[in-house]
Amino acid sequence: MKPSAYIPLLLLGAAAAYYFYPGKKLPEGTVIDRLVVYKARRLMLAYSNGRLVKTYTIALGFNPTGHKKYEGDGRTPEGTYIINARNANSSYHKNLGISYPNDTDRAFAKSIGKEPGGDIKIHGLRNGRGAIGKFHSWKDWTHGCIAVTDTEIDELFAAVKDGAVIEIFA
Repeated sequence: MKPSAYIPLLLLGAAAAYYFYPGKKLPEGTVIDRLVVYKARRLMLAYSNGRLVKTYTIALGFNPTGHKKYEGDGRTPEGTYIINARNANSSYHKNLGISYPNDTDRAFAKSIGKEPGGDIKIHGLRNGRGAIGKFHSWKDWTHGCIAVTDTEIDELFAAVKDGAVIEIFA
């Protein structure tokens, strides 16, 4: 067999290792009071009492560059918001609500004759598609939300306190 014939097997092995390699778990009883999102790096950092406790790889809206301007633009907002809701029975496994739009977001959308949109969440994968797992983050696919795996949203759902601050940067 030619050495090049092994390349697909090596790629398959690498993909399987990536998929099945377990991520670091949050310590039991951790309370997350701050989340920081770096959109360009596709990372969300979780903090407890000022200490970084975990970093998540994320997917964003399908048009992620820039601040969300109006409903349907496919952008993930930028700015400081709070976690203001939680839904254990979401169409996307579970979700945590983000307080977008704020007064500034609403005023800007109105100034251009549009609705600001809403329902921006941190959520898992669409129900029935959880097996995609970590591969979901290889492409931005939401309508403006922040997506993580189902296992990760389970963890966040339990650990993020109501009213936690979320800062979203470009």
